[in-house]
Amino acid sequence: MERPKRMTTRDLKLGNRMRLLRTLYFEGPLTRRDLAPATDLSTATVSNVTTELISEGIVREAGKVDSDGGRPHILLEVDPGHALVVGVDVGETHVQVELLDLKLDPRAAAKYELEAGRHDPATVIDRIAAGVEEVLAAAGGVPVLGVGVGMPGIVEYGPDGIVHAQAFGWDAVPLGRLLAERLGPLPVHVENGAMTMGQAELWFGAGKGASNAIIALIGSGVGSCVVADGALYRGAGSSAGEWGHTTMRVDGRRCRCGSRGCLEAYVGAEGVLDRFLAATGAVDLGGGEEAALERLLDDPAAADVIDETVRYLGAGLADLLNLFNPELVVIGGWAGHLLAARRLADITAATGEYALKQPFATARIAPGLLGPDAVAKGAATPVIAQFLGGA
Repeated sequence: MERPKRMTTRDLKLGNRMRLLRTLYFEGPLTRRDLAPATDLSTATVSNVTTELISEGIVREAGKVDSDGGRPHILLEVDPGHALVVGVDVGETHVQVELLDLKLDPRAAAKYELEAGRHDPATVIDRIAAGVEEVLAAAGGVPVLGVGVGMPGIVEYGPDGIVHAQAFGWDAVPLGRLLAERLGPLPVHVENGAMTMGQAELWFGAGKGASNAIIALIGSGVGSCVVADGALYRGAGSSAGEWGHTTMRVDGRRCRCGSRGCLEAYVGAEGVLDRFLAATGAVDLGGGEEAALERLLDDPAAADVIDETVRYLGAGLADLLNLFNPELVVIGGWAGHLLAARRLADITAATGEYALKQPFATARIAPGLLGPDAVAKGAATPVIAQFLGGA
């Protein structure tokens, strides 16, 4: 039997530093007096560690608060500009690359379109590399910690970032390793796009403070991030959350995954537009998928298709409520934002029609707060998490 590893003084110091840094990042600004009970560290340890972090430029002063008769207490926070991160959203229609500070505020962005049928690994990697090069030019000498990539499909959690994306025709593509070879010294993290968006909404968006939640991503395709007891649930093979490929109608519309009747074929933007074209006999809506869906949502001629989409989405959300009993469901993704902005009350009502009464009564349905670039922001969270664990 292997003996447990003995804790060294260095391990203890690193653990104290990680605990204090994470507390400041997620709960700051705080005073040194507040940090002691918040971290269960002694006042002396808090003083030593904060002095060290300030000297390294990781933590900065953020104002003062009055004390009871004595000198004001100094507020401390993690300096968002101490380092930068790159977040990448690979969607069906584009690659969005953002340079972000440590609080996920954008410093620079680049967007490259993906043509229909041009999702081969070489093309996607070229677009990512070009975008990363473009935004890094705006870093201005500030250190960049790494690159995070949010991908559709199943992503095996690990350094190789192996992607299975049937909509792209990808089968076990080691995207993480290929990008690491292309991008040189920058660490690369690859994750499922719905997972990245979910993590970002948990940290800074509509999911903040939730322990059991579902973050639904609705774009060209459909996915979800399941949060159980405050942690992302990945499943045995990192494929948990493939909500878009649950069956909504037996022998229904053909889905991009090759199956029939998937929720994605009825609620994803591509499926909504296709259904409208089939119903009207139109050939093309023009202007790109995002602009076309936005016009459709405001077009009286599309009312029947949009009403049906709302009902399908409500039924799909009801399945999530019945299966996972979350306290919160967040509707995100660029198409999800468009739908929620116009029809949130109707979506909620449709969910109530199909869900069991108890899980529906105890859940709240809300739009995402981080906007259509939440996947790119979320893609940077593994890079920041690594920084918080070893800065």
